[in-house]
Amino acid sequence: MPMLKNPAVKYRPYTPLDLHDRTWPTKTITKAPIWLSTDLRDGNQALANPMSIAQKTRFFQHIVKCGLKEIEISYPAASEPDFQFTRNLIEGGLIPDDVWIQVLTPARTDLITRTFEALAGAKKAVLHMYNACCPCFRDVVFRNSQDETVELAVTHTKLVRKLVDEYSAKYGTQFKYEYSPETFSQTEPDFAVRVCEEVKKAWGKAGLGDERIIFNLPATVEIATPNHYADQIELFGRNITEREKVIISLHPHNDRGTAVAAAELAIMAGADRVEGTLLGNGERTGNVDIVTLALNQYSQGISPGLDFSDLQGVVDVVTACTELAVHPRHPYAGELVFTAFSGSHQDAIKKGFEAQAKRHAADVKTGNMLYWEIPYLPIDPADLGCTYEAVIRVNSQSGKGGVSYLVKQALSLDLPRRMQISFYQVVQALSEETGKEITMEDIVSAFKKTYRFGGGPHEGRLVLKSFTLSEVPPSRPASPGQENGLYDTGRRFEGKLLVDGAVRMIRGEGNGPLSALLDALRGHLDLDLSVREYSEHSIGEGTSVKAASYVELVKPDTDPNNKTIGGYWGVGVDSNIAASALRAVISAANNALGSDRVTPAKAHIVESEADIATAVYDSLSLDLPRHLQTAFLKVTKINTASTNGAISPDGLISLFRKTYEYDQTSQGPFTLREYAVITKDAHTRRFEGVVSIAGQNEKVIGEGNGPLSAFLTGLHTRLGKNARNPQTPGAELHGLIEVKEFSQHSIGTGSDVKAASYVLLGMDAASSRRTAWGIGVDEDIAVSGLRAVLSALCGLYKETPKN
Repeated sequence: MPMLKNPAVKYRPYTPLDLHDRTWPTKTITKAPIWLSTDLRDGNQALANPMSIAQKTRFFQHIVKCGLKEIEISYPAASEPDFQFTRNLIEGGLIPDDVWIQVLTPARTDLITRTFEALAGAKKAVLHMYNACCPCFRDVVFRNSQDETVELAVTHTKLVRKLVDEYSAKYGTQFKYEYSPETFSQTEPDFAVRVCEEVKKAWGKAGLGDERIIFNLPATVEIATPNHYADQIELFGRNITEREKVIISLHPHNDRGTAVAAAELAIMAGADRVEGTLLGNGERTGNVDIVTLALNQYSQGISPGLDFSDLQGVVDVVTACTELAVHPRHPYAGELVFTAFSGSHQDAIKKGFEAQAKRHAADVKTGNMLYWEIPYLPIDPADLGCTYEAVIRVNSQSGKGGVSYLVKQALSLDLPRRMQISFYQVVQALSEETGKEITMEDIVSAFKKTYRFGGGPHEGRLVLKSFTLSEVPPSRPASPGQENGLYDTGRRFEGKLLVDGAVRMIRGEGNGPLSALLDALRGHLDLDLSVREYSEHSIGEGTSVKAASYVELVKPDTDPNNKTIGGYWGVGVDSNIAASALRAVISAANNALGSDRVTPAKAHIVESEADIATAVYDSLSLDLPRHLQTAFLKVTKINTASTNGAISPDGLISLFRKTYEYDQTSQGPFTLREYAVITKDAHTRRFEGVVSIAGQNEKVIGEGNGPLSAFLTGLHTRLGKNARNPQTPGAELHGLIEVKEFSQHSIGTGSDVKAASYVLLGMDAASSRRTAWGIGVDEDIAVSGLRAVLSALCGLYKETPKN
């Protein structure tokens, strides 16, 4: 059946009250009402699968944790589980002394009696009785007149009073009495007052404080706008006698979606108490949400007297016990309520946080209140146990402000505006490609990948490993504003740069560190770039402070003043401000380089041992002994005779590796297969192992005062035996082999440390005397020494004439 074009033929509007002198619109809420949770009664009876006793117990304990002092726990006469749950709480001592438990009963003698049986031994209890009073229920359901309805309420109130006296005397229970004229919002206002007056008279115990009688005035079904409910509450409060002895309680339902508004206006109209549920579970569309009401007041500077510091914990308990999900847009508690996807919203929030930080810093100095004022966030998520990480989330509708906010939150990087625009384009493309929300992890990963930030898997083709800066007379006047105008003398940059994994030593000069590095990139890689924009800021405080630097580079054919033509952005972070700036340049240079071919390293003339030592150390971290430097310089000069001594850095390191069998993938003529060193006594070591000699495994056994001397003794013995047969491996090495020089040092630190060993072996034969250097590196210091001996043996073997 379709909707009616004229619904007036089927539905009657509510009848507004003639209350022209209403005063509630002029009132404001200045204090919290008395709160009662009816999650375990009204909420439970609305569930398709009612809660188990274990679930109810967990829920009760969490309600107590949130600070509620009145909790409607059951309808004991309705079911055995409700009765037993009530008994468990009382007998188990689970009810704090300052908490009132409330139980519900209809106006029936047998059910009232059973309800009191459930309360036996309770310390503080509210007996809540109800009967329906509106015309529809009187005429259709119960077929009672107004007088009969009043008589029903009065008769059973007298029974309640009698049982209260009995149980108070027997168990010492402190009671309150609550009466609900059910369907109050649909009941004639004058009749609602009449029945409550008669109930108060029959109760006869109404007093002040905890002796006040509670009249609960439910919007059992919400049938009008919230202002109508407020009118009903104000009119009731005007006409009920002995108002100071009465607590007016609200019980709004949410049939029209305005339960929260109805409750707030009714509080303004004079209500003292609110019955509701955490997150609004209840019959049909639910009860009023206590969380929303309480946090609405909290956001206005009014303490609700409840603790929702861990609001997610409330959500977890409610969903676990009711098996009902909380909508992601549910006020305060939904997972998206503090989240902005829109670019304009994100930008406003970002600027709000920045402005508030400055305002609060000033307020701290002047002693002013630190008021919260952030666009789109009426309450601080942190007050509810939420982090700011979810405040801004990114999809295709998001803007640069939101993206840069997340980068700042995750990496403490406050990107310059133009860099925000540049990176936003990266994220927007990613979002449009996937069609989904982009998480903070996605953004951080994209940032690190784009700007080669953070090292490890995010390193680019260019990696600055180390550098030195020194002063030189300026080669040209400092450009106004360039590099912040900090440098009035020239700088020389010398550094070790990984280029596609290969080490290059680069040098350059300029009027500051940036221009010196750019000069080095220009001279060594033909990468011609200049600075268009540079900025920096600090991260952290005190001894842990670091510098973050941002630079935009442009190619020489780009007008630096034409900001419409994009450049290449980079970022660097370091405890040293100069280092952070240089890392930012390398970051940007990686973007400029892209997949272009890198100019091969230029050859230079190796003139001295110092050139050898620097090149090998920068590339391999090997601190060569001085005599080894001299030996390899001779090898280099012999191999570069045809080029007048010129050799590229890569070529020099390649020659070094080949000469000393260093870290070679192919096996040399001597290879250690396995070994063991046995301590015989304090001065003697025994070496037992297998060594591949010219491709054939030979057993080597020897003794000495250490692993090296034992190994050499065993080798000398083995090679001596082989010398008797010219066809056996190593027969050519038949002289006395001894260590002429030996040294070691460590490479790296911590768990990555290795040992580097250097050995000079000499061999005295009948007709000649030869020497050769060997190098070995290993985590085990003994193994590094053995490898160095084998490396030197390879050198001797290569120099020995073959038969």
